[in-house]
Amino acid sequence: MEKLDRAAAPVHRPGGGPSALRWTEAPPGVAVVACVRDEEAYLAEAVASVLVQDYCGPLRLVLAVGPSHDATAQVAAELAAADPRVVVVDNPTGSRSVGLNLATEHAAGDDQVLLRVDGHTVLPADYVTRAVATLEHTGAVGVGGLMHPVGTSTLQRAAARAMSHPAGIGAASFHVGGEAGPSETVYLGAFRRSAVEAVGGYDPSLVRAEDWELCLRLRRAGGLLWFDPALQVTYRPRRTLRAVAKQFWRTGMWRREVIRRDPSTASVRYLAPPALVLGLVASALLVAGGALAALPAVVALGAALPAAYVVGVVAACAHATGRRPRLGLREAVVLPAVVVTMHLAWGAGFVRGLTARAVADHRA
Repeated sequence: MEKLDRAAAPVHRPGGGPSALRWTEAPPGVAVVACVRDEEAYLAEAVASVLVQDYCGPLRLVLAVGPSHDATAQVAAELAAADPRVVVVDNPTGSRSVGLNLATEHAAGDDQVLLRVDGHTVLPADYVTRAVATLEHTGAVGVGGLMHPVGTSTLQRAAARAMSHPAGIGAASFHVGGEAGPSETVYLGAFRRSAVEAVGGYDPSLVRAEDWELCLRLRRAGGLLWFDPALQVTYRPRRTLRAVAKQFWRTGMWRREVIRRDPSTASVRYLAPPALVLGLVASALLVAGGALAALPAVVALGAALPAAYVVGVVAACAHATGRRPRLGLREAVVLPAVVVTMHLAWGAGFVRGLTARAVADHRA
């Protein structure tokens, strides 16, 4: 069997444990795993990008299909019938963590690598080859690269630009890029199966932030995670502002839950959106109280934070718009609304915390 390209990534050789495992004789079997639900519009494209990979080793795709409002299950069944490399398993809970664990269980016994995708992603043809080579050369337990958001409508293109700019959802390397090297988490990720199974897989009690929490346990077990900017995955953002708000509202809820369980995971990046929401609420109360009491100074004080926030958003959006390729006029007009929606929905979800409905409903 042809050996993997050894020039794909810098060499890192930690000692001992699963991270010291080397593949030098033949490419390992790869199980591409995905948890999908309500993905009728994107699933065929996502699956096709997996099946055309140039990887020279065994490759399988396991789709854990949850209950949907559209024809996702039918599309998945048709794709499996058309190619024996596609396996469909039922995920009645709809939970991503449960679905990914089910997909892992249905992977072939000799699949040494678990490579995660989802229904909104499209892989370049050399993605699996590069990811496996990077695992080998770095000795990492997990590797990942850039989320490359690409939209096909005005709202999607604006959301894509917001998601790849520090003012949108933070300056994490998998959003904005950076140098190859160790990382605290990886986007989607290609993992050594033995390392994932050693830490118990994805936490089934987490509906969101399950990938970040898995990476946390892998690092605490002594594993290395590696960011490689050459690993780029095309991501299709949500198509409406309401869908963006819903996505970020629930993400904020679950981030608070992760921090509640482990306060050491809190950071400025995660606390800034809820602080903004609370600050804006306080500002509104000051403005209202100052107006009722006829105290212009109090009104001005209350208006200071919202005014500063608006100026900051406009400046950040102007910077994001000017990046190449430049956004069109319609996208530039929509962009501030998308950025504000991301900030406030995420922060409000964090402040609200988990609800019974959020725990029971696993929709993206």
